[in-house]
Amino acid sequence: MMRSRIEINGDVAGAEDLQQLALVNYGHFTSMQVRGGCVRGFDLHVQRLADATRELFGSELDTDATRRYIRHALEGVNEPQSLRVTVFAREFDRMRPEQSPSPDVLVSTSSARDNTRIAPLRVRSIHYQREFPHIKHVGTFALFHHQRLARLAGFDDALFTTPTGDISEGSIWNVGFWDGDRVVFPTVPALRGVTLQLLEIGLRRQGVAYAHRNVNLSDLASLQAAFTMNSGALGQPIASIDACEFNGDPQLATLLQIAYESNPPQLV
Repeated sequence: MMRSRIEINGDVAGAEDLQQLALVNYGHFTSMQVRGGCVRGFDLHVQRLADATRELFGSELDTDATRRYIRHALEGVNEPQSLRVTVFAREFDRMRPEQSPSPDVLVSTSSARDNTRIAPLRVRSIHYQREFPHIKHVGTFALFHHQRLARLAGFDDALFTTPTGDISEGSIWNVGFWDGDRVVFPTVPALRGVTLQLLEIGLRRQGVAYAHRNVNLSDLASLQAAFTMNSGALGQPIASIDACEFNGDPQLATLLQIAYESNPPQLV
């Protein structure tokens, strides 16, 4: 049974509470998977929220209160949850955006999706870069529109590149590659997802080589495999990018999972 909850600052959200968020597209968020009241990389999620609040609003996020709001939204819930924390400001005045309003914290929960049967993706490259790519902001129009256009063209999703073909990230995911010896992460400005950060930590812990380097569409033929990373799934294989198909590596998924799971879950 699907269960969802939406709260703002620890209270059930009403229509008036959501008006600012619906009409003024300014804020940021983070998404996480909750299992048994724990989240892998929870400290990284909280740090992301604090940093982005400071940059977008010039205000400090009360991280202790934010943790309380998350715990409150999870009260009485035992099954796995997908949880999103959105920071916005009901006091934000679009006529005076230079002001520093007090942030509001919206926590939404829903039953986690089953990702055990996710098929490899066929993706299409597109010249696009998110505005302020280091921030997980609420400006998601282009992400879903490019995903929609890719699907209409017969693909599963979109992969963003510079005009010269340097790869950055996917629509709602980071991308990684395997060259047969090491994991490769592109260096074009993109969101440093929490899953990506945890994978890096885990790869170091497991002694698996990885590198950050520029990856161009023209380099794809020299790579064995490609995969996605986001809060909902790690290591979903990419079957092809444009006309380039990947042979894959049957051991890669296990390698990635072991590295990721070497990061212990943290209590919310």
